[in-house]
Amino acid sequence: MVEHEHLIDLIGVSKEYDGVKVLKDINLFIRRKEFVTLLGPSGCGKTTTLRIIGGFETASEGQLLFEGKEISDVPPYKRRVNTVFQKYALFPHLNVHDNIAFGLKLKKTPKAEIEKKVDAMLELVNLKGYGKRHVDALSGGQQQRVAIARSLVNEPEVLLLDEPLGALDLKLRKEMQLELKSMQQRLGITFIYVTHDQEEALTMSDTIVVMKDGEIQQIGDPKSIYDEPANAFVADFIGESNILRGTMVKDELVEFAGHQFPCVDFGFGEQAPVDVVIRPEDIMLVGEDVGQLVGIIRSVLFKGVHYEMMIDAGEHTFKVHSTSMQPQGSRVGLSIVPFNIHIMKPMEEAK
Repeated sequence: MVEHEHLIDLIGVSKEYDGVKVLKDINLFIRRKEFVTLLGPSGCGKTTTLRIIGGFETASEGQLLFEGKEISDVPPYKRRVNTVFQKYALFPHLNVHDNIAFGLKLKKTPKAEIEKKVDAMLELVNLKGYGKRHVDALSGGQQQRVAIARSLVNEPEVLLLDEPLGALDLKLRKEMQLELKSMQQRLGITFIYVTHDQEEALTMSDTIVVMKDGEIQQIGDPKSIYDEPANAFVADFIGESNILRGTMVKDELVEFAGHQFPCVDFGFGEQAPVDVVIRPEDIMLVGEDVGQLVGIIRSVLFKGVHYEMMIDAGEHTFKVHSTSMQPQGSRVGLSIVPFNIHIMKPMEEAK
């Protein structure tokens, strides 16, 4: 990670609309040059958080600091941030060049400098030679690039992106994910990105902030969020998971699906109710005689890289991802190594 200096701090930030709290005591810091993704389902508060940073909303409580200074009363146009929305909001009567140059002209930037900066932006977003084109003649992906170039030409310290790839088809979306990440690394500016797409967050981010019902559930790098989810909601939202009710018999021994399993977790007490999370790729198919559980394969789906099988093991049906396929109706053994069993405190409500 680059410099560990806080650029933005949200301290105890809450937001209320008509007596309903949509953000509850958000505490978050964002470092310089970091790619941070706010991730969660619709209505979790991620866009409201972004809009507070951008100055389009004001927090009901709490502080918003930029380089240690309170900026809650600073209007959006005076903040060193720019925003790219899902609806690109390009000016249809202006060509690509003039759309990108718009903010510079407002600032009365000299013409020669505008030309130099616009050309550099067109190159950065792979649209060299497109300056005279009408924006209506561009594809969705090209319009998105123009919107990004228009935001970046003003050299903000922070770029806010609100589901910017939502309107693109899957192939283009994946290409743009890589382009955006590469742009962010080359420019060395802070990106704060909002999405509900888990794969997008895992692909692009230095840090992921998982949100639910206006609260932060977990903050971490993609690998730690995936491998060590803080609770069943995060485990279920980030990738696919088998989530079971279990009982922590004692340290490093858990019971679920009618059997006891060694694990590596401790400190939950004895005979304590817990949630057990096992990723589908962490269950190995073995012979019936050596499996910790035995099940019958109820369905098999080919997913491209692996097969997805639903395996009925009596008390629970497990989702298993494997590169080797066993036919539907087969009896198989299931084996799970201790390290791949994740134990967590049960969520307040059953998922």
